[in-house]
Amino acid sequence: GAGPVLAQQGALVVALARPQLVGTPEAEETEGIDITLVLDTSCSMSAADFQPQDRMFVAKKSIGEFVKKRTSDRISLVVFGGEAATWVPLTLDYSLVMEMLEEIEVGMVEDGTAIGNAIGTGLNRLRASEAKSKVMILLTDGDSNAGEISPMAAAELAQQMGVKVYTILIGQGGAVPFPAGKDLFGRPVFRKTVIPTNPELLEKIAK
Repeated sequence: GAGPVLAQQGALVVALARPQLVGTPEAEETEGIDITLVLDTSCSMSAADFQPQDRMFVAKKSIGEFVKKRTSDRISLVVFGGEAATWVPLTLDYSLVMEMLEEIEVGMVEDGTAIGNAIGTGLNRLRASEAKSKVMILLTDGDSNAGEISPMAAAELAQQMGVKVYTILIGQGGAVPFPAGKDLFGRPVFRKTVIPTNPELLEKIAK
């Protein structure tokens, strides 16, 4: 069945077939939140367990719907795989955010899932923020397997900085359809592949 879908300010609505939202975000009381959206671009985001769509399509669609509901919150985008990079610094220019969101694609940075580095880069975007409420939303489909910063060390730093970290697991565990080339007619072929997930880690980060 469907998991929880939250619509409070500061929580991302993930309209997925089987959404998994880890942590229970509370409604933010203030306007003018600074929000960093941190999106996994590792190759596993090509998995198509939301057929006919893949994980990246669904994640980007969910982020786009979230951005459209903002009015006075600054937003930044961070992308990550085996390393992390700022894609859009904090801005109120939502049209720019939407334009740059469309440019994000699987494999755009080194492959891997460096969740600690991703959180650290997101925190750098919020470090100079003077907003009353600072929020990070981490969207990933895998377990942390790369990076110099441990996820929990990054989460502790977020806590020290007063940044609320919401974690969203994109996709499901077990064997999922993964692209494996094309057939003679040019149609995509999928092979069931097991992609490691770690919802327990995401729950710890959120707590």
